[in-house]
Amino acid sequence: MKVLVAETCGFCRGVKNAITLAQETLATHEKVYCLGHIIHNDDVVRKLTQAGLKCVENIDDIEDGTVLIRSHGATRAEIEHIKSKGAEIIDATCGLVKRVQQIAQNLNAQGYKVLLVGDKNHPEVRAIVGWADDICVVAGADDLRKISLDKKLGVICQTTQSAGYFAEMIKEIASRDFSELKIINTLCKETKKRQNSAVELCKNVDIMFVLGGLQSANTRKLAELCKMHNECTYHLQNLSELDQELVKGKKIAGVTAGASTPDWVIDEFVEGLEKI
Repeated sequence: MKVLVAETCGFCRGVKNAITLAQETLATHEKVYCLGHIIHNDDVVRKLTQAGLKCVENIDDIEDGTVLIRSHGATRAEIEHIKSKGAEIIDATCGLVKRVQQIAQNLNAQGYKVLLVGDKNHPEVRAIVGWADDICVVAGADDLRKISLDKKLGVICQTTQSAGYFAEMIKEIASRDFSELKIINTLCKETKKRQNSAVELCKNVDIMFVLGGLQSANTRKLAELCKMHNECTYHLQNLSELDQELVKGKKIAGVTAGASTPDWVIDEFVEGLEKI
């Protein structure tokens, strides 16, 4: 079958940097930990784990050695806790995420209550919350009804959300009572490029595949957006999850991938499709 790949897809700069730091650290240090998965891709994490990276969820599981801060970042309290254990820290936090952490701090310092639009359970969001004192995570109108908004509001967004969703939330927030509203666009431009490229492609194929970790927020968002324009959209982690029954009767398939999906996963999937 004919396979078309989205013009912009796969690794972003932040993910490439995190993986490079991990590989360099593993090559020069004996005991290397990472607080959580360094990125949301099981294939990549598996390779790094095989190379010696120890992924832990609890800082108390870290002994002496070196700790990589995942691409999604860590809270201020987590950083201090790691330092108290005498471990060396190597920060692989995405530069854009660090920018959002700093913006949250600055808004608080200027007297704004910070509203962070995003998923409260996502590690990036949890990390950002850990850098500001007066901050609330909002995902919809129900969240807004639970908090007092009669003051100066500073609005930021999880970097991997879509521009459309951020705009909808801004509209909801703007309809509430407040004395001042300051909005800062913290969306990742690379994420937006991938979203636009994926949507454009999915409109012109019989079936669309979105490749990437099931826990990856930006990959799930790609799948959601494609599904809106092409009902025949599937989110898979790699070629091993492909059911050939899905492509029966289809002539043209589209492929895109999240920012944490390596090129070899994309290439292997495309080759597998083309052989069908």
